[in-house]
Amino acid sequence: MTLKNLFLQGVFPFDGAGLEKPVPIHSQLSHYVPDGVINQTLYFRGGNSSPELITVVLMRDGVPMRYFPIGAKGNVHVPLRVVEDIDGGSLIELQLLADTGVTGAVVVDLGMVEH
Repeated sequence: MTLKNLFLQGVFPFDGAGLEKPVPIHSQLSHYVPDGVINQTLYFRGGNSSPELITVVLMRDGVPMRYFPIGAKGNVHVPLRVVEDIDGGSLIELQLLADTGVTGAVVVDLGMVEH
């Protein structure tokens, strides 16, 4: 079995659009799992430059899988102890929840493996 490490990562500016519905952060933060492959997310690291709480949401085919709240001017490292198989044909995305009017930059690093 061949393992492939994948990362969704970078620093991205954001403008808060509300806490009710996650919005895409950037097109670079999405990944289509190829057919016949199993994907597993292993960890999430994030940072928030804004003076308010934000939440990064891991989406699978448009449905929230995990919420990663990041405090004001804070950071978080979450090793995922419960690892789920994400089947081929799925779209994985990182999206954002931030109160309307909140601006800043978010740093994200989502580590995954595919086999």
